[in-house]
Amino acid sequence: MEKFFKLKEKNTDVKTEVIAGVTSFMTMAYILAVNPRILGASGMDAGSVFTATALASALASFFMAILANLPFVLSAGMGLNAYFSYTVVLGMGYNWETALAAVFVEGVIFILLSLTNVREAIFNAIPKSLKVAVAVGIGFFITFIGFQNAHIVVDGATLVTLFSFKKSIEAGSFASEGITVVLALIGVLVTAVLVVKNIKGHILIGIIVTWVLGIFCQLTGLYVPNPEAGFYSLIPSSLISVPSSIAPTFFKMDLSNVFSLNFLVVVFAFLFVDVFDTLGTLIGCASKANMLDEEGKLPAIKGALLADALGTTAGAVLGTSTITTFAESASGIAEGGRSGLTSLVTAGLFLVSLFLSPIFLAIPSFATAPALIVVGFFMMQQVTKIDWDDMVKAIPAFICICAMGFTYSISEGIAFGIISYTVLHLFTGKSKELTPLMYVLSLIFILKYIML
Repeated sequence: MEKFFKLKEKNTDVKTEVIAGVTSFMTMAYILAVNPRILGASGMDAGSVFTATALASALASFFMAILANLPFVLSAGMGLNAYFSYTVVLGMGYNWETALAAVFVEGVIFILLSLTNVREAIFNAIPKSLKVAVAVGIGFFITFIGFQNAHIVVDGATLVTLFSFKKSIEAGSFASEGITVVLALIGVLVTAVLVVKNIKGHILIGIIVTWVLGIFCQLTGLYVPNPEAGFYSLIPSSLISVPSSIAPTFFKMDLSNVFSLNFLVVVFAFLFVDVFDTLGTLIGCASKANMLDEEGKLPAIKGALLADALGTTAGAVLGTSTITTFAESASGIAEGGRSGLTSLVTAGLFLVSLFLSPIFLAIPSFATAPALIVVGFFMMQQVTKIDWDDMVKAIPAFICICAMGFTYSISEGIAFGIISYTVLHLFTGKSKELTPLMYVLSLIFILKYIML
């Protein structure tokens, strides 16, 4: 294990990697519950999607461990699964089999791009200041996700607003929703104390403590499950379950529309979001873990991108939407994960989840939300690496950070950052600092906003 994963060279050990792998899994296990619901809206069998999601996530994370030896974990991308169901199937009228075909074609294209160094060239073309901004932006992004998952912030007249305990009590929903907000806030403080005291496994402990507090509240009647409102029992219904058959979705791709213009537009949309979501996550997490070299390059990026591409292709065959590198990888990295052993542990847990799904699905979002918020803090620390006195570089970095959170998209944040970086350099007499690929990327982003 030491020889293969080079643990000493990466300044880590087996215990740290295992804790990191478990932490990464627990912060992203929600995908096993959410993905079947989202893809089920397209007409797919939810049970089969659950099995496909677990298998594809395990395979992709395994590929990451073997091909790149990096602590990144992968699963069905949020946003991409919604685009699959609500835009491609329900909006454009394609059946889900055709949507799966689009994901498969995207995966094959990704494999070719990874083997021909195109994606690696894009990664290396992004300036250092924007790479730091991406790391900070992801911190902002996942913190926002944490606040939303915990219902600390909710929809309101100002788009988002603070949860109102008074209104919750008046509406009689405090016992289901309000108490979970309280528990999430307690979880943030508990995790923060563990961080300050430098206790090993602080994020994982924070998740478990928050969940256990929730179980105690349910047993004493302080928390009352309300499935119709999305608040479920925190106590596992059983320990072991039998995985649903994958037959309803396995190899069900419909390639009959592969040469139509609309189909190509769908493929491009999947391709675009996945490329820059993945690159953004790799940049941000690698920057936080100090994995980038002096030139801002990630030495093992080719293997990481190939793992991502293989995961997407395998996922389409199994029956799930685009597989991508998860920003929640940052939680494992925050616990000290530095090698592929972290992703291998996560892969193993995805396989175990097939048989222990009642346990993993009982972990509520309010218990993992504190982990995301604290990890967001760790990612935001990178902001000091931006030279705020160099306005030409600082302004695009600021735009990138803000856009990533406010548009709820890593890829959009990168797009805004690259376009503004290119325009400012071009019109302030510093165009010599731009690489040809930055012009190309900026043009592609602009055309994307015009045409899609």
